[in-house]
Amino acid sequence: MNKTESHITDTIPSKDERHKLFGSVPPGPKTKPVEKDQMADLQNSRQDFLFDLDVVGINNVKHPITIESSMKPSTQTTIGTFTFSSSIAKGSKGTNMSRFTEQLTSYYEQGFTVTIESLKQFAEELAGRLKREDAFIKVEFPWFFEREGPSSGLAGMNHADAFISVTWSKADGFDIQTGLTGKITTLCPCSKEISEYSAHNQRGNVSMAVTLTEDFDEDTLDWKEVLLEAAESNASARIHPVLKRPDEKMVTEQAYENPRFVEDMVRLVAADLYETPFIHAFEVSCRNEESIHLHDALASLHFDKRTDER
Repeated sequence: MNKTESHITDTIPSKDERHKLFGSVPPGPKTKPVEKDQMADLQNSRQDFLFDLDVVGINNVKHPITIESSMKPSTQTTIGTFTFSSSIAKGSKGTNMSRFTEQLTSYYEQGFTVTIESLKQFAEELAGRLKREDAFIKVEFPWFFEREGPSSGLAGMNHADAFISVTWSKADGFDIQTGLTGKITTLCPCSKEISEYSAHNQRGNVSMAVTLTEDFDEDTLDWKEVLLEAAESNASARIHPVLKRPDEKMVTEQAYENPRFVEDMVRLVAADLYETPFIHAFEVSCRNEESIHLHDALASLHFDKRTDER
C-alpha cells in the first residue's frame, strides 16, 4: 500500500458517519399501528368510485417455471414472465396486489409445472382468493428445442418465445389462448427474379396467437410444436444452431428454391392454422429484418373460423 492509499484508509469515517454524511437520519417516533388487523385497509373501501375497471393487477413478474415439451429437452426449467389481473366493480376501490404473488409462491413451492390445465386451476383459484367473479393469468417464456443440421446431424439448441393465457369468469367459463414467435429464413422472390446472381435473404420473425377449442388435449398434442412447424415448414428455410459446410449448402439451396415475401409467409401459415382442428381463431404476423434496407417488412392477418369466411 502506498502512502496515498494509507492516508485515505486512515481518514475515512465509519459507516454510520458516512450514512449521516449522505443524509441518513435517526428513526422518528412511530404512532401508527403495527398489527395487521389494526391497520387501515384502503383497497377494501366500499363506496361509489364512479367506474367499473376491466383490468386491475400486476405484470412483468419474473419467476422460474418448469415446462414440458414433445421435443428435446422434454422437461425444462425456464423463466416465466407473468401477468395477473381481474376486473373490479365501481363499488370497490381496489384489489389486494400481494395475493397474486402469494398464490404464485404457493404453487411454486408445491412444484409448479406450467400447463394449460395448471393455469386453468390457478385462474379459478385466484378469482376465489380475490373474491372476484373473473381472473386472468398470462405467462410468457422462452422454449428451447433441439435442432440437428440437415446433413451432418450435429445438434444444437434453438429457442422460440411462447405464451399461454387463461381467462376465467363465473359467467362464461374458460377462454384459452396460446402463442409462439419463431425465427425463420426468407429469401426475396423479387431479388431472385431480377438478379443475375443469387438473391438477398434475411431472418424472419413469425408470430402466432391462437384461441384453442374447448376439447383440446395437451396430453396428446404439444401446441408449441404445432405452431413452430406451421412457421418453419412454410419458410424459405429453417434456422439452425450448428451448420457444417454440407449443411450450409443444403440450407441455402433450399432457401433459393422456396422464395417468400412476408405476405406469402402470413398466408401460408394462416392456411396451416385454418386446417388445424383444435384452433378456433388465430392471428399471424411476419416481420422480416431486411438485409438490404434499414427498415423491416411486415404483414399480418387475423381470422376466426367460427364467424369468418375466407
